[in-house]
Amino acid sequence: MFRRFIRDVIKALGDYGDEKFLRESEYADICSTVAFKLAKEKNTKPAEVADEIVAFMEFDSDYIGKVESVNGYINFTASGEFLRETVNRILDEDENYGSFSLGEKSVLVEHTSANPDGPLHIGHIRNSIIGDTVARMFRKAMVDVVTHYYVNDMGRQIAIACLGYKKYGIDRSKKPDQAVVEAYIKMNREIEEKPDLEEEVEKLMIAYERGDEEAVNLFREVVSLALQGITETLNKINVCHDEYVWESMFVRNGYVDRVIRMLEERNMLKEEAGALIIDMKKLGYEKDVVVKRKNGTTLYVTRDLAYHLWKNENYERFVNILGSDHKLIGRQLQDVMKALGLKAPEIVFFEFVSLPEGSMSTRKGKFIPADELIDRVYVEAKKIVEKRVDLSEDEKEKIARAVATGALRYDFVRIAPEKPMTFDWSKALDFERQSAAYIQYSHARACSILRKAVREGKPELEFLEELCNSDERKIVILLSKFSWVVEKALRTLRPNVFADYLMDVASAFNDFYSKYPVLKADSELRMHRLALVDACRIVLRNGLELLGIEAVERM
Repeated sequence: MFRRFIRDVIKALGDYGDEKFLRESEYADICSTVAFKLAKEKNTKPAEVADEIVAFMEFDSDYIGKVESVNGYINFTASGEFLRETVNRILDEDENYGSFSLGEKSVLVEHTSANPDGPLHIGHIRNSIIGDTVARMFRKAMVDVVTHYYVNDMGRQIAIACLGYKKYGIDRSKKPDQAVVEAYIKMNREIEEKPDLEEEVEKLMIAYERGDEEAVNLFREVVSLALQGITETLNKINVCHDEYVWESMFVRNGYVDRVIRMLEERNMLKEEAGALIIDMKKLGYEKDVVVKRKNGTTLYVTRDLAYHLWKNENYERFVNILGSDHKLIGRQLQDVMKALGLKAPEIVFFEFVSLPEGSMSTRKGKFIPADELIDRVYVEAKKIVEKRVDLSEDEKEKIARAVATGALRYDFVRIAPEKPMTFDWSKALDFERQSAAYIQYSHARACSILRKAVREGKPELEFLEELCNSDERKIVILLSKFSWVVEKALRTLRPNVFADYLMDVASAFNDFYSKYPVLKADSELRMHRLALVDACRIVLRNGLELLGIEAVERM
C-alpha cells in the first residue's frame, strides 16, 4: 500500500517527482527534499521553492490527505481512506499481504557453498541465513528464484578426505559430515608426517578431473556423505537449497573449455612454465591468476568462471553470498566476467561471527560447529519455555525449537552484512529486548487477544478511520510499508533493513496494547481495535515467515 502512496506522491509532484528526493519523516508520512536542490540551482531559499511547488500543485488521489510546505520540505500526509483501505487489504489478503511484482523474471541466489569436507561452523550459517532470507524476499516479490549450493568437489581438501575415507573408513554411527572430517583430519596428519603422500593427493585430483571411474565413485560417495550431514544442519535453521551444483559438472559439460577459449580470444591469457595464467595486470591487479596448471588440471577459479558463464546463459540476475575473506577473489571474478562481456554476479560480503567468549578462528583451531551452537540455543530456549507456558511436552518442544531457530536467524540477519557480529544466546532469547522471541511473543499476544474475542462472542472486526487516534494511525502507516521495505531491502541486498522494520512493528503493537484497551472497549471501538490487532498479527506472521522464523500462536 505504501508503494501506491509513493506513486501518488510522485505523480502529484509532477516534474519534481523524483523518488530519490523522497524521505521518511517524523513530521509527515513522506516528504520531498527536491526544493533544496532547486533552491541551490536558482540561488534562492528552499522554503520559497517549496511554497511555490505546493501552491501550484494539483493532484487527484484518494490516498493523499494533506500537502504542506514546511521550512523547505514538502510534507505529504496519507488520507483516512488510505488508512482504512490498508487495514482492509491486510485482512483480505491475509497470508498474501506484502506480495508485489519486482518486475524481474529469474534470480539465482548462491549461498553457503562450504567445502564438503566437514561440518558447518557458525560463520557458514550467517552466510546461509543471509542467502535464504534474500531468496525468500525475492519470492515475496514474485520473482522466479532458485537457490544453489555450489559444491567444491575438486579441491585438495576433498582429495585428502577421500584418501582418509579410503584408508581409515568412517564411523557410521556419527553424523556423516562429522565422520568425514575425522577421516580428513587423520589423513592430513599423516601427510604432514609423510610429505611424499602429497604425490598421492595430486594423482587422485588428476584422476577425478579426468573422469576416472574409480576416482569419481570415491569422490561422489565422500562428498555425498558430507552434504547429507550439512543438509541436516541447515534443516534445523529452516534453510534449504533448490539444487546442489557440483563444481566438476563444468569440467564435464564443456563450460571450462569454453571459458578458457573466451579468455584466449580476448588476449587475456599468457603461458608461464607450462601453466595458463590470466594477465590480471590488465584489469588493475598486481597478482595474476592461474587457470590451468602445468599438469593440465584446472583450479577453483577456472570452474567458478565456467559456472558464472553458465549463470549468464540461464538467469537474468545472480547473487552470491560470500565471507569478507573472499573479497579479492570476488572482485576479480566480477572484473574478469565484465572483461569477457558478461554479467558479473552481485556479491553480498559478510563479516564473521564471534561468541562472547572470543572470536572464532579456524586458523587458531577454534572451530565452533554450527550443530553445537544450534543445540545449545535449543537447550536454553527449552529452559525458558518450561517456565513460561503450561502446555503439553510436545507443544513446549515445538515452541522451544521455534524460539531457538528464531533467535539464531534473527540475530544473524539483523546486523548489516558488512558488520562483524557477536552472537550472545542469552540476549537473543530475551523476550523483553529486541530479539526474535520478542517479535514471536508479540504475534502470540495478538493471537491470544483474537482468541479471547471469539470466546467472548465478540469477534467482529471493522476498521473505522474516524476512530483512529494518532498512535493507531502510526501503526497503520507502518503496516502499509511492508512491501516497500522488502523492495528497499532487495534493492540494496541488505535483509537487515526488513529485520529492523519487523521489530518496529512489534514495538508499535506492544506500545498500543499496553496503552489502549481492546476487548474492554465499547462496541464500535472494540471492533475497530480488533481489526488493527488482526492486521498487526498478519504483518508479524508474514514478516517472520519472510525471515524464516515460525510465528507461533502460544508462548
